[in-house]
Amino acid sequence: MNLDKKIGVLGGGQLGKMLCEAALPWHLKIAVLDKNKDFPSGPYAPEFVSGDFTDYDDVLNFGKDRDVITIEIEKVNTDALRVLESEGVEIYPQPRVTELIQDKGLQKQFYSDHHLPTAEYQLLSSQEIEQKLGKGVIEFPIVQKLRKGGYDGRGVQVVKEAEDMIIGHDSVLEELVDIEKEISVIVARSITGQIVHYEAVEMVFDPKGNLVDHLICPADISSDKEKEAVELAKSVITKLEMTGLLAVEMFLTTSGQILINEVAPRPHNSGHHTIKNCACSQYEQLLRCLIDAPLIPGKSLMPAMMINILGSSEGNGKPVYNGLDEVLSEPGIHMFLYGKKESRPFRKMGHFTITASDRQSLLKKADIVRNKFSISCE
Repeated sequence: MNLDKKIGVLGGGQLGKMLCEAALPWHLKIAVLDKNKDFPSGPYAPEFVSGDFTDYDDVLNFGKDRDVITIEIEKVNTDALRVLESEGVEIYPQPRVTELIQDKGLQKQFYSDHHLPTAEYQLLSSQEIEQKLGKGVIEFPIVQKLRKGGYDGRGVQVVKEAEDMIIGHDSVLEELVDIEKEISVIVARSITGQIVHYEAVEMVFDPKGNLVDHLICPADISSDKEKEAVELAKSVITKLEMTGLLAVEMFLTTSGQILINEVAPRPHNSGHHTIKNCACSQYEQLLRCLIDAPLIPGKSLMPAMMINILGSSEGNGKPVYNGLDEVLSEPGIHMFLYGKKESRPFRKMGHFTITASDRQSLLKKADIVRNKFSISCE
């Protein structure tokens, strides 16, 4: 364990902000690279470096003064990270892992190669998609995932007819499975190979924004399915030989199968509740991975729920948070605002974590948030 490690974070969004906050009690030396200090991490990073995490030179120069680097977004320059790794800088997740996950096609192929359950799929170039559409041989409905560039639900869509297909992009075309629930398990793996996990959570998605509206922990699944999901997540991080934090999103199908949807090698929306509901949050767990401290099992202290605060559908503008006095007068409702100065439709502006002694009380508190709180634009 090395408390003197100089930690670098690529990305200054809300995940970076919460990582910086987790580093404060241990007085860790942490620096963030992103374009603008007005971003969520800016006021909380002991050192903020202005630059572009997709730019080779910016990442290389930032990393040369660090002992270990991590990411809060996958869209980073891995060429520079590979050079830094060759020069002795520790990079977690390793650049090869980030490159794999940047390409949804390579990600799916990894599952197949390692006999990990996932929905049936085919990898098609943009030209092959056009050819198959022309011949009328693609069966609908089908899920189209752009191989590169998607984020927060963008680049993923259910296609019901040919004219809705995105043209001009290499894609994964995936079988549309019958889903009973979408769940997520977060696992962490240390430099020495210690693995711990958090309990499975159940995710409910906003159908318009195609991103998480809310999650509930623990997921309403059987103990056998919980164990199966946890073991599957552990298997993924082990086969990746990855150090760091990995969120494994899965489908529980109506036939009882658990299939991997996709993974994220960083703190994740499905783990926000761990700040208030676990002895060790996902952010502290990642820091433990980076400085080679012992990892702590992610057992929940009580039932919890996370509700995303999404940007107003009325357009862009300065956010106004309505109903806070009524919402925050209820014990067990915890608000986290990200400090973003402009609200946009479906932009993640913050979240509520709700805790309660039982599931029924949890849902009642969630109703208070839904009925009393709203976000508008000034």
